Amino acid sequence: MFGLLDVAGRRENNQPILTAAQKIFRTLGAELFSPPDINESNAMSQLCLKLNRGLMEAAAGVISCPAFIACYHEKFGTLCYTNAGHTPGLLRDSTGVTELASTGLPLGLFSHATCDAPTVGLEKGAALLLVSRGVVEGKCKDDKAEDLEFGLDRVKDRLTANTSSNAQELAGSILNSVGEFTCEPIAPDDMTALCFIRTG
Repeated sequence: MFGLLDVAGRRENNQPILTAAQKIFRTLGAELFSPPDINESNAMSQLCLKLNRGLMEAAAGVISCPAFIACYHEKFGTLCYTNAGHTPGLLRDSTGVTELASTGLPLGLFSHATCDAPTVGLEKGAALLLVSRGVVEGKCKDDKAEDLEFGLDRVKDRLTANTSSNAQELAGSILNSVGEFTCEPIAPDDMTALCFIRTG
């Protein structure tokens, strides 16, 4: 299991909320996904519901938390995921790059909100890239035009151009591209790239 949560606000102010989300993800995720006969889609929906409520409890109210959470089934090469209002996941395989778009609202806003949890197959060598909103919204200040954002299309272009089978290298290359585009150092609080590659 893996995920990328984009809690609104600054990290130093949200540490208790992040800690609560991490604890729920680790403990409940292991519990829900450990039985051999689980329905992965149902388990993912339950995990999202618990995360949603846990975030609201930790924040003592509402807090926007777009999230992309996934579980990879090694035996079958399938990925069950939910995208709660997050930047689309990008799946690169032999057919090109496919967007794994939002399947529900961001977590932390409505106590009974639910997210769909579809399943996709990953062929050998397929790469899944997740980027935070800060990557997509990274800006280049150009004297001749309005501020330009890095944008999801540039992320897709870099993902298509880089055929590396090393997840760390691929994620790093995306962040390097954003840094070159913005001409500024990467902001760790705002810019994150997470990559998963099926190697076998």
